[in-house]
Amino acid sequence: MSENETISNNFVQQAIEEDLKNGKYTEGIHTRFPPEPNGYLHIGHAKSICLNFGLAEYNHGLCNLRFDDTNPTKEDVEYVDSIQEDIHWLGFDWQDRKFYASDYFDQLYNYAVELIKKNLAYVDDSSAEEIRSTRGTLTEPGKESPFRNRSVEENIDLFTRMKNGEFEDGARVLRAKIDMSSPNMNMRDPVIYRIAHTTHHRTGDQWCIYPMYDFAHPLSDAIEGITHSVCTLEFEDHRPFYDWLLESLGFNVNTRPRQIEFARLDLTNTLTSKRKLLQLVKDHHVSGWDDPRMPTLSGLRRRGFTPAAIRNFCNEIGVAKANSLVDISMLEHAVREDLNENADRVIAVLDPLKIVLTNVPAGKVEYLIAENHPTHGGKRYIPFTREIFIEREDFMECAPKKFFRLKPDCEVRLKHAYIIKCDEVIKDSDGNIIEVHCTIDPTSKSGGATANRKIKGTIHWVSADFALKAEVRLYDYLLKSDENGNFPDDFISALNPQSLIVKNALIEPSVKFTAPGTHYQFLRLGYFVVDYDSTIDHLIFNRVVGLKDSWSKIQNKG
Repeated sequence: MSENETISNNFVQQAIEEDLKNGKYTEGIHTRFPPEPNGYLHIGHAKSICLNFGLAEYNHGLCNLRFDDTNPTKEDVEYVDSIQEDIHWLGFDWQDRKFYASDYFDQLYNYAVELIKKNLAYVDDSSAEEIRSTRGTLTEPGKESPFRNRSVEENIDLFTRMKNGEFEDGARVLRAKIDMSSPNMNMRDPVIYRIAHTTHHRTGDQWCIYPMYDFAHPLSDAIEGITHSVCTLEFEDHRPFYDWLLESLGFNVNTRPRQIEFARLDLTNTLTSKRKLLQLVKDHHVSGWDDPRMPTLSGLRRRGFTPAAIRNFCNEIGVAKANSLVDISMLEHAVREDLNENADRVIAVLDPLKIVLTNVPAGKVEYLIAENHPTHGGKRYIPFTREIFIEREDFMECAPKKFFRLKPDCEVRLKHAYIIKCDEVIKDSDGNIIEVHCTIDPTSKSGGATANRKIKGTIHWVSADFALKAEVRLYDYLLKSDENGNFPDDFISALNPQSLIVKNALIEPSVKFTAPGTHYQFLRLGYFVVDYDSTIDHLIFNRVVGLKDSWSKIQNKG
């Protein structure tokens, strides 16, 4: 199903069409992607990015990028830059519509004053703990603050003094005055402003009070003319406050934003808590936010996942109203499908075992022709010499009957080359195999008299004289979740000690001058990408995904 077909069939688009049918939003559809710049974007955000930008494109509307930068204690310009890079990498563009909640701090302050004047907000001297203790429970109503009935004049005076920096952090807050007996906890006089004597990455020390997210977000939407504020399900209980705030401040029901919630993306074996991801970075369990084991978009990019694969994956999982757990093998399947179509094939050996071809003259070099891609074509030359390397696991001295790779007195075909037969096994004094002597069938390569001779096994190889040394990084899941996709409270205990294995590999010489970010299929081994730190003198490859497609097997069983 195409991206447009997915958009047209989802319930958010159906709600948009119903609004248009009812005469709302006559100026056009306008969405937004509103990240908080307090961490790097992860795979879960990709679904929201694709949905918000996709809805705008489908409806010939606009989509803004807006940073909800209302908590300066956790925000950083580094995160702002990385978020923009990730969105562009996925293939979306906000054009000239990049905004910040901090752009509206003056307006938000004025809206807060307006609520006070309408007797819909008040300054509360209660501590955070006191506010929590009087909030009530799901079955018991909350208790009104002793400061709830201050006069409008006193509240304006105190809020002005809060703004002017007269009070310490935590001394006072501004709360909306709604209903302490509401069955919705979010309507029990939520805090909408707090004091924070903290330098903001954009406004500096201009402000020492900052709006809460639930206050800033709907008003920023309204200021920007957003028509549909598409959020994940955890904001469903916040929607009554979203609507109450806009209604209380007089925004027209036919033009003000409408909040619609959809199910967030949860993947097996994938941690998407920004707080926990930050802990992994700060405690050096990973090399950084772009560590290829991280679920961040920058980590997936470095791992070698492609934007096309991620967009196809988001398209396939669709948009739902209920949370569910998606098997990560579905994402890997999307990556594998994209790379199978676009990655050239080369040969690498990760665990080398030397093979000496005794009937090939020493010093002789033969250049054999190999195809770059089975569909797209293209050819390259690979050198063939007396000494080659194969994978150690492709030879077995005492092999079972159904082992169709190299074994004593049996033949196997070398990919793009000759049929060889194992004649002798050479061992060191400890009995370890150090090399294997074989002979080639000189007429068995392509075009030769015995080229079509049937041989059950085909293995890959590289020339000992021409192969390049390469550092190859094999990645597995950073953490292992249980069958329900959950991690233990002490999630560090779920770290996988085998999440990174480094191999000193050998690879054919055609890749020497390849640019970082280039993808290959290493024959029989999986899909790999040239790492950002790779150089001509120190080649580094990251394994993106293996060749085994567990998702296809799951689908076929179904």
